[in-house]
Amino acid sequence: MMAFGAAGFDDRSIYVQAGADIILLAAISTPFIFALVINPFVRDRDKALKQLRYLAQTDPLTKLPNRRSIFIEMEKFIAGATRHRYFGAALLLDLDGFKEINDQHGHDAGDHVLVEVANRLRSRVRLDEVVGRLGGDEFILLISNLDIDQQQASDKVLMVANQLIGLLSEPVNYHNKQLKVGVSIGVRIFGSEDVRTGDVMKDADTAMYNAKKSGKGRCVIFDG
Repeated sequence: MMAFGAAGFDDRSIYVQAGADIILLAAISTPFIFALVINPFVRDRDKALKQLRYLAQTDPLTKLPNRRSIFIEMEKFIAGATRHRYFGAALLLDLDGFKEINDQHGHDAGDHVLVEVANRLRSRVRLDEVVGRLGGDEFILLISNLDIDQQQASDKVLMVANQLIGLLSEPVNYHNKQLKVGVSIGVRIFGSEDVRTGDVMKDADTAMYNAKKSGKGRCVIFDG
């Protein structure tokens, strides 16, 4: 009986020792596994997700926010203006003479002009503004806080629009050629009512079309 008990005790000791070794090995190896395997995997995954979000919200040519991103920002701007009772605006910019540049100098020249326009717009954006490319030769500027008075807001947005017309009328140098475009701007001021982003875009587009009809290189504010 004693011999059997001793053997049983020895077997249990082996299992206890093996368990302790496993626990010790796990305790020692876990930090290394985390540092060498898990942490790099998590870091690479987060980096990939961040890159995907960037690509989904960014115009690949100009690196400006794309249409999807602009609509998200516009919803925030409209909600903020309505809640805090100030006026903001969406300025829809459509280049004048861009088709002629593509036709005469090729699409590489056209792409160069679009990138230069994006850089010029980006250079004058303030913290309370967002500029983006909607597609083709259409860009948009969102302004979150113009004024609490609608007339003052209209005066200020016209001043901004005229500055943009001057800024974008400067020739673009492309392989020692001076490429010239202009811009027509349609404006939709918001803040006095709860309005949808689609309606703001439609009204700004209507105003921009009227600016084109009136001679191009102009700004028209949608008046309902």
